Amino acid sequence: MSAATHVVERFVPGVRAARTYQRGWLPHDLVAGLVLAAILVPQGMAYAQLAGLPAVTGLYTTVACLVGYAVFGPSRVLVLGPDSSVSPMILAAITPLFVAGDPATAVVLAGMLSIMVGLIEIAMGLGRLGFVADLLSSEVQVGYLNGLAITIVVGQLPKLFGFSTDADGFFDEVKVFVQSLDQTVWQALAVGLGVLAVLLVMPRLTRRVPAVLVAVVAATVVSAVFALSDHGVSTVGVLPQGLPRPSLPWTSLHDAGALVLGAVGITLVSLTDTIATASSFAARRGEEVDPDQEMVGMGAANVFTGLFSGFAVSTSASRTAVADQSGAKSQLTGVVGAGVVVLLLLFLNGLLADLPQAALAGVVIAAALSLLDLRALARYWQVRRSALALSLVASLGVIVFGVLQGILVAILLAVLLFFRRSWWPHGAELGRVDGPGDWHDLGGFPDAHREPGVIVFRWEAPLFFANAGAFRRQIRTLARRPGTRWIVLQCEAVTDIDVTAAGMLEALDEELNAEGIHVAFVEMRHRLQEMALRYGLMNTLDADHFYPTIEAALAEITTGGEASDAR
Repeated sequence: MSAATHVVERFVPGVRAARTYQRGWLPHDLVAGLVLAAILVPQGMAYAQLAGLPAVTGLYTTVACLVGYAVFGPSRVLVLGPDSSVSPMILAAITPLFVAGDPATAVVLAGMLSIMVGLIEIAMGLGRLGFVADLLSSEVQVGYLNGLAITIVVGQLPKLFGFSTDADGFFDEVKVFVQSLDQTVWQALAVGLGVLAVLLVMPRLTRRVPAVLVAVVAATVVSAVFALSDHGVSTVGVLPQGLPRPSLPWTSLHDAGALVLGAVGITLVSLTDTIATASSFAARRGEEVDPDQEMVGMGAANVFTGLFSGFAVSTSASRTAVADQSGAKSQLTGVVGAGVVVLLLLFLNGLLADLPQAALAGVVIAAALSLLDLRALARYWQVRRSALALSLVASLGVIVFGVLQGILVAILLAVLLFFRRSWWPHGAELGRVDGPGDWHDLGGFPDAHREPGVIVFRWEAPLFFANAGAFRRQIRTLARRPGTRWIVLQCEAVTDIDVTAAGMLEALDEELNAEGIHVAFVEMRHRLQEMALRYGLMNTLDADHFYPTIEAALAEITTGGEASDAR
């Protein structure tokens, strides 16, 4: 293989996939693609409406993103498409920018947003910034998705009950919904609850047949047989025939600027989910994940959808699982699924005309409930209460401030959590429990033995400007204990010492020496000892007071022997 071909295949994995495709995979990919299409159609339409867009745009989006990812995506089985966690963010981003009842402008704005997301993802992938996907900690991500699930359910309740409301914000939506219950269309509610029941119960019984396919087909048949549209039940209606022509969506520079926050938020949420899902399925197949190329593939898919009247997409773990369980071998599965959707748009656009809107609401609510992770909250309660508090605050951020503002709250919490653990890390005085080398935190072992006149202290973080003051205060507090002659610092967890911390250590050592107290360092990395030498700390700190173990330090401190003998 030539160098040029290698470069092409590096950035366009679809070329390599086509070159290495095995004929024996074809039957598996065809069957998996057909099964996948049964899920893609109803979910695409439902999530389009969740984003405030015409249902048909969900089908345009599905086709474009599957083809785009098949060309530029590295995973063999990852399935992209409209997503329940991304659609509410699209709605929140575009709603302030167009007049209600103007779907054409909404589609253009959603296309702009999709291209912006795609360009951000491609730039991050080319810049090898895949680690950004780890910005949201698990507890913050769980909290954000829990809050998102609650807002989605509340937003879909009016449609499930067969009416519509004009409300702004979570609490206003709840109030208006309760006040409008007298407008309930009971036939619509019955259909919606029936769909929801099938989606929640059927997967527990069997996964051989997609529950969403059964629910949507049943709802459409019931609606057609009983002419529910004549009884006030809103239906999808006949879809526009054909495919959209590619075009560059654009309104104004002002709108583009207003969409930046939404684009960044969608990027973070979708990349976190994408890399987690890709890693999970790659591990099952014994494959490696390239997070940077995943971002490029995601970005290309989003650019494609924006050019074809679509909206931003993400990875779907549930649809990927369906493809995997159906025997998918390559991205041809997604291409087959896209082909089926194209046939529907070209020749069968009236097939789902009788599908009730309440049925789509049931699909969305079921997807929202799948975002809820109450078990994680219970686990946080058991193992770490602070994680539970952070998760609940993230949920409240989404519920109280809105979807886009909620993602900012989630990011801020994740950053504060990181700095909190670095600014105020755990420091502990150690004592000997059983025998030599068995040293533990006195907080958990209050009966542990202390060496007379010696304080053994462990610092569990890098020493840098933000926590140098906290370190100094803890050491000074311990040094006030009567009879203290030595402070032994166990440095196994110290991975770095910056200039500010080095200056603090120098000043602290001089202060303690003036009081007749000496400092010894134990298990400090050789690299940090060399760094201390470069900082000039050896002019103040005694170079002989660096030891490989606590026992070695105590052997010299308590006997007064030579450092060389102790080591």
